[in-house]
Amino acid sequence: MTELSRRSSQRRTTSPPPHSHHYHSMAPPYAREEPILQDQAPPSYSSLRNLPMIPSPPTDARSIRFRNMLLSLSATPLSWENPGLLDEALRMVPIDRIQTEAEEESMILQAEAESLGKKPEWGYQDCAIKALMKWFKQSFFTWVNNPQCDACFCPTISVGTTAATDDEAARGATRVELYRCSQPECGAFARFPRYSDAFVLLQTRRGRVGEWVSCFGMLCRAMNARVRWVWNSEDHVWLEVYSAHAKRWVHADVCEGVWDRPRLYAEGWRRKLGYCIAFSADGAMDVTRRYCRNPAKYGKERARTPEPCLLHILNEIRSIRRRDMPKQEKFRLEGEDIRERKELQAYVVMAIAAEICKLMPGARADGAQWSDPDAQKAEEARQTGETQYVRAPGQGNRQNPHNPHNPRRDQEGR
Repeated sequence: MTELSRRSSQRRTTSPPPHSHHYHSMAPPYAREEPILQDQAPPSYSSLRNLPMIPSPPTDARSIRFRNMLLSLSATPLSWENPGLLDEALRMVPIDRIQTEAEEESMILQAEAESLGKKPEWGYQDCAIKALMKWFKQSFFTWVNNPQCDACFCPTISVGTTAATDDEAARGATRVELYRCSQPECGAFARFPRYSDAFVLLQTRRGRVGEWVSCFGMLCRAMNARVRWVWNSEDHVWLEVYSAHAKRWVHADVCEGVWDRPRLYAEGWRRKLGYCIAFSADGAMDVTRRYCRNPAKYGKERARTPEPCLLHILNEIRSIRRRDMPKQEKFRLEGEDIRERKELQAYVVMAIAAEICKLMPGARADGAQWSDPDAQKAEEARQTGETQYVRAPGQGNRQNPHNPHNPRRDQEGR
């Protein structure tokens, strides 16, 4: 071995330089390399794009404030996990009526699917949630813009906010709106506490978007459905319900009474969306791509924190919520997260493909040659919504009394 090492060392020291003619003629092709010049610049990696983002903890004050806000919002669905309160909420639901309507719709969908040789669009649990939404909107909860006067039951005028009483504070009133009777001879005041506790809302049964979504989310949990609370940076909230039949999260807006129409806000209301973050008892997910399919047209600037910081914040919330879960449950949820990320990425691909198709010869600029049922529903909703508002001279858009549940409003907010 010593002799072989010596001979090998001699061959290395006596071998011709890489740029010699002998080297190029005798060495194998893969060993023939160009000489490296000392003044040659290193290779540039600026061409690498779309690398996976690396989560980065927030460091600047703006990002830290955004993180604290998201951590606070992530606790909203946890209030729906009290077994005792869920049992109490279930007693208020007409179970027989819900089950009957769900079974009828499920049988119709099953028959339609069998005739076409396909899988039914929705399962029984999905039909039950749709029936619950219909009952909740029509019979259970009341939309309130300006409460009636307590003395003469006349319309009232907003005069601002006031401090909560001890009883209102004990029941979790976040703020109290104050209204004065519109009749000068009356002059009485009406109070409208804004409660966030879902159990209190089961008793009051009135409010606006925040109250509607909170109470309905608790009833969905009482029906044993998995629910997510979606916060939108443009002052709106709604729910997502997990469909075990479709194996995906489904958009559900109880205020509008719509099911699985995620394009309603951007393409229907023509509203630009920045952030749509879904919170559940299992974690958090950025679902903006589900509701804003064309960011160039309907997207809003996302400047509250860099994207790597947002990814870190959502991972942090997810880690907190799943900390004490069994390992098998964690694996199952991670599998759901992977499928949902693929779904959201597919929306990006479809948006790019749609833009490319518009460049084809004979294509219209608006892409009207493509028939998209979801987009058609959103357009119909937008056109319907435009007829439900009247602009008075010198005033903003006022809500039509025949459509009291539309969340677009001027002063009352969420």
